[in-house]
Amino acid sequence: MKISDFNSDHAILEELGRRLARRRIAMQLSQADLARQAGVGKRTVERIEAGESAQATTLVRLLRVLELLPALDALIPDESVRPMELLRHGGKMPKRVRKRDNTGADSSDWHWGEAE
Repeated sequence: MKISDFNSDHAILEELGRRLARRRIAMQLSQADLARQAGVGKRTVERIEAGESAQATTLVRLLRVLELLPALDALIPDESVRPMELLRHGGKMPKRVRKRDNTGADSSDWHWGEAE
Protein backbone atom coordinates (compact mmCIF):
# COMPACT_ATOMS: atom_id res chain seq x y z
CA MET A 1 0.00 0.00 0.00
CA LYS A 2 1.22 3.47 -0.81
CA ILE A 3 0.88 5.85 2.13
CA SER A 4 -0.97 9.04 1.23
CA ASP A 5 -3.14 11.78 2.68
CA PHE A 6 -6.21 9.72 1.84
CA ASN A 7 -5.30 6.92 4.27
CA SER A 8 -6.65 6.97 7.80
CA ASP A 9 -4.21 7.19 10.70
CA HIS A 10 -4.99 3.58 11.59
CA ALA A 11 -4.33 2.38 8.02
CA ILE A 12 -0.99 4.19 7.99
CA LEU A 13 0.04 2.64 11.32
CA GLU A 14 -0.90 -0.80 10.02
CA GLU A 15 1.19 -0.26 6.88
CA LEU A 16 4.17 0.96 8.93
CA GLY A 17 3.83 -2.12 11.11
CA ARG A 18 3.80 -4.40 8.05
CA ARG A 19 6.87 -2.67 6.64
CA LEU A 20 8.76 -2.94 9.93
CA ALA A 21 7.85 -6.63 10.18
CA ARG A 22 9.09 -7.28 6.62
CA ARG A 23 12.34 -5.48 7.40
CA ARG A 24 12.77 -7.48 10.62
CA ILE A 25 12.20 -10.75 8.77
CA ALA A 26 14.58 -9.71 5.97
CA MET A 27 17.23 -9.16 8.63
CA GLN A 28 16.42 -12.62 10.04
CA LEU A 29 15.43 -11.28 13.45
CA SER A 30 12.66 -12.69 15.59
CA GLN A 31 10.36 -10.31 17.42
CA ALA A 32 12.12 -11.31 20.64
CA ASP A 33 15.55 -10.59 19.14
CA LEU A 34 14.43 -7.17 17.88
CA ALA A 35 12.84 -6.34 21.22
CA ARG A 36 15.96 -7.36 23.16
CA GLN A 37 18.32 -5.38 20.90
CA ALA A 38 16.06 -2.31 20.99
CA GLY A 39 15.55 -2.49 24.74
CA VAL A 40 11.77 -2.83 24.53
CA GLY A 41 9.34 -5.61 25.36
CA LYS A 42 8.40 -8.29 22.84
CA ARG A 43 4.75 -7.34 23.29
CA THR A 44 5.66 -3.78 22.23
CA VAL A 45 7.11 -5.08 18.96
CA GLU A 46 4.00 -7.21 18.45
CA ARG A 47 1.72 -4.20 18.98
CA ILE A 48 3.68 -1.96 16.61
CA GLU A 49 3.74 -4.61 13.91
CA ALA A 50 -0.03 -5.00 14.39
CA GLY A 51 -0.51 -1.30 13.65
CA GLU A 52 -1.00 0.04 17.15
CA SER A 53 0.53 3.36 18.17
CA ALA A 54 3.85 3.65 19.97
CA GLN A 55 5.99 6.23 21.66
CA ALA A 56 8.43 8.05 19.41
CA THR A 57 11.43 6.84 21.43
CA THR A 58 10.33 3.24 20.97
CA LEU A 59 10.04 3.73 17.22
CA VAL A 60 13.51 5.34 17.11
CA ARG A 61 14.97 2.36 18.99
CA LEU A 62 13.39 -0.10 16.55
CA LEU A 63 14.52 1.92 13.52
CA ARG A 64 18.06 1.97 14.90
CA VAL A 65 18.20 -1.82 15.22
CA LEU A 66 16.57 -2.28 11.80
CA GLU A 67 19.19 0.09 10.31
CA LEU A 68 16.44 2.47 9.14
CA LEU A 69 17.36 5.46 11.28
CA PRO A 70 18.91 7.42 8.36
CA ALA A 71 15.46 7.40 6.74
CA LEU A 72 14.30 9.85 9.43
CA ASP A 73 16.57 12.49 7.92
CA ALA A 74 14.72 12.16 4.63
CA LEU A 75 11.36 12.06 6.40
CA ILE A 76 11.74 15.49 7.99
CA PRO A 77 14.62 17.32 6.31
CA ASP A 78 16.43 20.10 8.13
CA GLU A 79 15.05 23.46 7.03
CA SER A 80 17.66 25.53 5.28
CA VAL A 81 18.05 29.15 6.31
CA ARG A 82 16.89 31.58 3.65
CA PRO A 83 18.92 34.80 3.53
CA MET A 84 15.80 36.99 3.29
CA GLU A 85 14.35 35.32 6.41
CA LEU A 86 17.51 36.19 8.31
CA LEU A 87 17.30 39.81 7.15
CA ARG A 88 13.62 40.07 8.18
CA HIS A 89 14.36 38.72 11.64
CA GLY A 90 17.55 40.59 12.42
CA GLY A 91 19.90 37.69 11.69
CA LYS A 92 18.03 35.24 13.90
CA MET A 93 15.77 32.35 12.94
CA PRO A 94 12.17 32.81 14.10
CA LYS A 95 11.16 30.56 16.98
CA ARG A 96 7.40 31.10 16.91
CA VAL A 97 4.61 32.05 14.59
CA ARG A 98 2.43 35.07 15.17
CA LYS A 99 -1.16 34.82 14.09
CA ARG A 100 -2.32 37.51 11.73
CA ASP A 101 -5.64 39.26 12.13
CA ASN A 102 -7.49 38.23 8.98
CA THR A 103 -10.79 39.83 9.98
CA GLY A 104 -9.75 43.25 8.70
CA ALA A 105 -11.25 44.87 11.80
CA ASP A 106 -9.40 47.74 13.40
CA SER A 107 -8.43 47.00 17.01
CA SER A 108 -10.05 50.30 18.08
CA ASP A 109 -13.47 48.84 17.07
CA TRP A 110 -13.41 46.30 19.90
CA HIS A 111 -14.69 47.20 23.41
CA TRP A 112 -15.24 45.40 26.70
CA GLY A 113 -18.80 44.76 27.86
CA GLU A 114 -22.04 45.52 26.10
CA ALA A 115 -22.36 48.14 23.43
CA GLU A 116 -23.79 51.44 24.65
